[in-house]
Amino acid sequence: MFLFLLAFLDRINIGNARLQGLEKDLGMEGHDYNIALFIFFIPYILFEVPSNLVLRKVPPSWWLSGIMFLWGIITICQGVTQSFGGLVACRFLLGVFEAGFMPGCIYLIAMYYKRHELQWRLNVFFSASILAGAVSGLLAYAIAKMDGVAGYSGWRWIFIIEGLATVAAAIAAKFLIVDWPEQSTFLNDQERALLIQRLSEDRGEAQMNRFDKPAIKRTFTDIKLYLGPIMYFGIVNTGYATSFFTPTILKQLGWTSVRAQVMSIPIYLVATVIALATAFASDRLRHRFAFTITGCIIATIGYVLLLCQSSVPVGARYFALYAITGGGYMTQPILMGWLSNNMAGHYKQSIASAMQIGFGNCGGLVASNVFFDSEAPTYVTGFGVSLGMVWICGVACVVFFAYLHRENRIREQGKRDHRYQWAQEELENLGDDHPSFRFTY
Repeated sequence: MFLFLLAFLDRINIGNARLQGLEKDLGMEGHDYNIALFIFFIPYILFEVPSNLVLRKVPPSWWLSGIMFLWGIITICQGVTQSFGGLVACRFLLGVFEAGFMPGCIYLIAMYYKRHELQWRLNVFFSASILAGAVSGLLAYAIAKMDGVAGYSGWRWIFIIEGLATVAAAIAAKFLIVDWPEQSTFLNDQERALLIQRLSEDRGEAQMNRFDKPAIKRTFTDIKLYLGPIMYFGIVNTGYATSFFTPTILKQLGWTSVRAQVMSIPIYLVATVIALATAFASDRLRHRFAFTITGCIIATIGYVLLLCQSSVPVGARYFALYAITGGGYMTQPILMGWLSNNMAGHYKQSIASAMQIGFGNCGGLVASNVFFDSEAPTYVTGFGVSLGMVWICGVACVVFFAYLHRENRIREQGKRDHRYQWAQEELENLGDDHPSFRFTY
């Protein structure tokens, strides 16, 4: 959780650096800030699936700590760059090295818990990204006081100090991150055997331990593999848009830069509580779908308020940020657990997790390009597009739910039982296509 907090912090701290003079010092103008945000997502999207495939071959303790160390170095470099071009290069490399961390962690966590134990653990992990929004504002407020130390502006120290913290954490992470259950050293032989038995009972006969041609075809023709990224694409904008632009929006409500930083903190603290409460209820009820739609509705209320902000008081606009962030973070981590729950087999699960987060983060590309300075403070395009994206997520969730419900009904009727007649070698590698597997919703 702490490591992911640092990951998200290093990704969004550019929003705080902007308030402290980043653009002026680097001679940025026009859409330069949006370009700096945009460039991060290109490698971040492209490298997620390859990273998770590497993770199947390299111990997580080495791979995850290694890429963390490298993006920590790049974060420091952002603090010493002297030009806009240098900032863009750093943002690109940051995307390369951060790409594999989140899907890798989610995949690793999913390997230790049964399906209806998973959501709570994922949300505890994911809440780090929410808290990063609060911590980012708090740290930026404190670090900005170093303005002028060693001749560096306050915004440079934001990158340098947070980058140094990441490098230090990465070194420690090599000894703290656990490897796969079969290789875990913190469990004795009896505990390891019990863990593997519990997971096997939960998944039943649904396995995919060979990624041969039939398995590749089965994986990439599965509609769930594509609905997962579409759902995530629609909702991820609520997190990125608020992370990148909340400090600026709050400042435009008439508050000073310092007060804007501080007033962003409660927004993320409330969202953290909502995310954890949702996860607890979701696991207890063994249900995901209703929570995803509820989050979309809450976020919709927030966007509608901001689209009508010329006729609503400042307090309502401030509340809107709570609704967008809280609703978004009610839905976003649930989507990751929901897809993971319904993908069986090591390879298929790793690819699904990486594709959902990787291609789903195209929503971040949108978030970084629809908030135009010329439209400040109303940001009609940004809020309008974001509202539309929320319901791309909502519709995709309905389709996903309907597909899972229909497929379970077909299997209950025995219409997939003919697969039991297939060769044993193929039957043992069907993953969630095995006729005994039941989907959760």
